[in-house]
Amino acid sequence: MRASLMRNRSLLWMYTLALAVFLVEDNPRIRENLIPALADLGSASVMATAESEQEAIGWLARHKGQWDLAVVDFMLKEGTGLGVVKWCDGREPNQRVVVLTNYPTQATRSACMAAGADALFDKSTQLDEFFDYCLISDRS
Repeated sequence: MRASLMRNRSLLWMYTLALAVFLVEDNPRIRENLIPALADLGSASVMATAESEQEAIGWLARHKGQWDLAVVDFMLKEGTGLGVVKWCDGREPNQRVVVLTNYPTQATRSACMAAGADALFDKSTQLDEFFDYCLISDRS
């Protein structure tokens, strides 16, 4: 009985932990809207943000293994999201990298996937799919 109770508590604890999200987005308006939208999922929390490739890579280098999902804009104030995605190569198996962009061309998609992105979503038309992905990532 006690072992069953402990196992159930462990499962409950695992599923109540928030998905730790690192957001790389240079547009303040988009950033300000994404942060509460992710929190509204009830299972995601943005732990840090960056506006440039260099700032993102610096944060990732200091926080290896401490995030679950990196959400990366393709076009940044300085540098590109592609450089961030490439830097994440070799991340922990449970960590995911998603590109969220206004430029979802086939060339962009191919480059991001080749660099190691797990998924790419169009900011204009695929936000529902992006949020669904976040919910699925939280349970894997």
